[in-house]
Amino acid sequence: MSDINMIVGVDESGKGDCFGSLVIASFAAEKKDESLLKALGVRDGKLIANKKILEIDKNIRADFKHAIVIFEPQKYNTMYDKIKNLNILLAEGHAEAIETVCAKTDVDLVISDKFGKAELIENALRKRKCDVNLKQLVRGEAIIQVAAASILARAGFLREMDRLSENIQFTLPRGAAPQVDSAGRELVASQGIEVLREVSKLHFKNYHRIVNPTLF
Repeated sequence: MSDINMIVGVDESGKGDCFGSLVIASFAAEKKDESLLKALGVRDGKLIANKKILEIDKNIRADFKHAIVIFEPQKYNTMYDKIKNLNILLAEGHAEAIETVCAKTDVDLVISDKFGKAELIENALRKRKCDVNLKQLVRGEAIIQVAAASILARAGFLREMDRLSENIQFTLPRGAAPQVDSAGRELVASQGIEVLREVSKLHFKNYHRIVNPTLF
C-alpha cells in the first residue's frame, strides 16, 4: 500500500428517500490531506447534522477534486422503469462519478461503500472503458475519502430537496416514514398525481400508499 497516494471515495445519498433525487459523489484526496479533512470535521455524513453537512461540503468542494452525479426524480424513474433494479442503477451512478473524477486527476485507488454484488460497479466501469483499482468495503465511510464523498452526496441531496420543494411550492419530507404518505396525499390533492413523477421515486411503497390509500 506504500505506493497508494491519491485515493477516491464514492458514496450516495437519497436511495432511501421517497421524495428527492438520488445523488452520488466521488471525492479525491491524497494521504497527506487526511489530517486536514479530519480537522474540517469530515466523518460519516450520516452522523453529522444537516447544517454542518452543508458547511463542510462548501469547504471541501472548494479545495478538492470531486464529482457529483444527480439522478433527479424524472430521470431516476425513467432509468428504474428500464432497469428494474436499484443496485444496477446505483452502479451506473457510481461508475459515472468515478469516471468523471478520474478524468480530473491521477488516481491510485478508488474505494466505494459496498451496496451490492461487487461486479455491478465493475461491469459499469468496464462498459465505460474506465480501468481503475477499485475496492468495495462494507462501512466504507471509515475511510476518510469515502466519508467526504458521503458528505458531498448528502449536501447535494439536501440542495435537491430544497430545489424541488421550491419548484412545486410544497415542502417535501425526507425519508420513507408514514408522514411521507400523508404529505404525498396532500400534494396530490392540491396538484394532481402527475406531480409525483417530478418529485418522487415511483417504485417506493410510499407511492402506492399515496395513490391507493384504501388498499392499506
